Amino acid sequence: MNRRIHAVFNREDQILAATRDCRERGYEIIDVFTPYPVHGLDQAMGLKPSLLPLACFGLGIFGAAAMLYFQIWASAVDWPANIGGKPLNSLPAFIPVTFETAILMAGLGIIFVLFTRTGLHPFRKPAITDPRITDDHFLLAIRQTDAELHPRLAEEMLREHGAIEITEVPTEEGP
Repeated sequence: MNRRIHAVFNREDQILAATRDCRERGYEIIDVFTPYPVHGLDQAMGLKPSLLPLACFGLGIFGAAAMLYFQIWASAVDWPANIGGKPLNSLPAFIPVTFETAILMAGLGIIFVLFTRTGLHPFRKPAITDPRITDDHFLLAIRQTDAELHPRLAEEMLREHGAIEITEVPTEEGP
């Protein structure tokens, strides 16, 4: 049986301790909603490090390589112009534009990757489970999938960590 439990907390130290304890006891942590970033919450949830920095680096390298290729092609292949005996593919002249394009591609590309990965778009309706989480409260959403774990034990554990409100949310049973 699938049971989904939402617990509301007042302080960030309570949500951190409850998240760690839920993970240690085998509850599946669906998400933790906070009004501001909480240091150490990603470790408490057991999240893997993000791959966004690698994506950003890759996009920057792609932008730099594409611009460097374009500049060499434009000045040495498509429209070779001998100006004062200078080489057609003068690398020092290409460095500023190459650097700026790398920064542009990394910045714009990572925004696109982030929005795509998180499913954010302008017409998406926010799924706020409790309006207090945007102000001053913290919400921990867990799911119990193991039949050995009893929901009353989960509620007792959450109350021990200072939960001010615990609700069981009905879930749609899937295949």
